[in-house]
This record gives sequence, structure tokens and C-alpha cells, in this order.
Amino acid sequence: MADFSSIKAIAFDLDGTLIDSVPDLAAATQATLAELALPSCTEQQVRNWVGNGAQVLMQRALLNAEQQKGCDIGVQLENVMPIFMKHYELHLQKHSKLYAGVLTVLSKLNAAGYPLAIVTNKPYRFTIPLLEAFGIADLFGLVLGGDSLDKMKPDPLPLTHILDKWQLEPQQLLMVGDSKNDILAAKAVGVTSIGLTYGYNYGEDIGLSGPTAVCEQFNEILALLTNSAEFTAKSMEQ
Repeated sequence: MADFSSIKAIAFDLDGTLIDSVPDLAAATQATLAELALPSCTEQQVRNWVGNGAQVLMQRALLNAEQQKGCDIGVQLENVMPIFMKHYELHLQKHSKLYAGVLTVLSKLNAAGYPLAIVTNKPYRFTIPLLEAFGIADLFGLVLGGDSLDKMKPDPLPLTHILDKWQLEPQQLLMVGDSKNDILAAKAVGVTSIGLTYGYNYGEDIGLSGPTAVCEQFNEILALLTNSAEFTAKSMEQ
């Protein structure tokens, strides 16, 4: 079993890791396509498209619409994004939900003294309202959206930013996510990683990306970290 005893801080992906946000993303994507009089898409298709940020999501939606029409739809992405952002803001947190165990585990990790961060490719303007809506915003000392830095996952910049800001060695930071983008970013800088099987990973087995450990449920993270007697004692008091 991998050794997690060196971990001093934890970074979490958001969509597909803490929150199932696809229903809202799908509704916004469908509304955008409808406004443009383009062929629609299904929620399942959106589940396979998310993970690389809003622009890539819409690129994939437009490509799908183009394939359905069998011709060039003549729509420019830069003209589509404001429409999508408008619809996503209208649908934000209408259907999203926390995954099982997330609130309990985050609260225990926070009580045990682990600094927690969000590293998501979702635009920052939508990230904070979601965290606040589910009552978990105060648990995170740092929140990085997809537009917070010059680059986003799978580029390791967000993780190197955390390492620098919190003065950590790579082996002291844990990245938890559901996508190969999370694992690739972690591996690029030698950060320990946990891959979750229940999220959005383009239909691929997260284990194929080579995370340090794979978890099927969010609460399994606690079991991997309880090598620390201090953590066990503090968390059991909650």
C-alpha cells in the first residue's frame, strides 16, 4: 500500500470529485445549442466532454452539432462562450449535488489540520458560488479556477503554485481527482495522487493514468490517511 504519512496538505478537483455538476452543465449546453438553433446533445455526452474547461466543453458540443448536421455550422467559439456563460449562470446549482461522504470527510480533514485547496478547470466566477451553495467554501484555504493562473490542468502550474504558496515539498501535497488531467498534473511535479472512479474521465479507467491510489468512494480517502495517529485522534473527536 502506498505511504501517505508525508501528506501535509490536500488539493481537490471539483467537478466529478466533490460535486456532480453535469446536470447543470448539460442544461446550460443544451440551452446554448437551442439558442443557436443547433442540434442538441444528451447529458451522457456532456459527462464524456467535461474536464478540460468550459471552452473545450463547448468545442466538443459544437463539433457534435456539426457532425449531426453533416456540414460546417459556421459558428465561432468566441461568439458562443458568452451565450454559454449566460446559461450556465442561470442553471448554476439547480441540479448539482455533493457526492456521498464529501462534507463529512472534508470536515474531518479540516479539523485534523490539513490545509485544503480547490484546483478546478471551472471558471473561478462559478466555483465560489458552488462551494458556498453547498456550505463548504470555508473549508478551503485556497481556490484556483481554470482562469486563476496562466495555465490549467493537466498543466502542473496550479499544483506548483500551491507548493510555492504553502512552502511544501511535492511529496507533502496530495491531489485528489476523478480525471486523468488531475493525475497527469500531479505526476508532472511528483505530487501524490488519488484517482476516484465515480467521476468524469471520458469513459476511461482512472487507474490507467497511474495515480498513487484509486478509490471507489470518497470516504476511502480517510482510510489512506489514517496512518497518522495524530489525524486519527483528532478526526475521531469530531
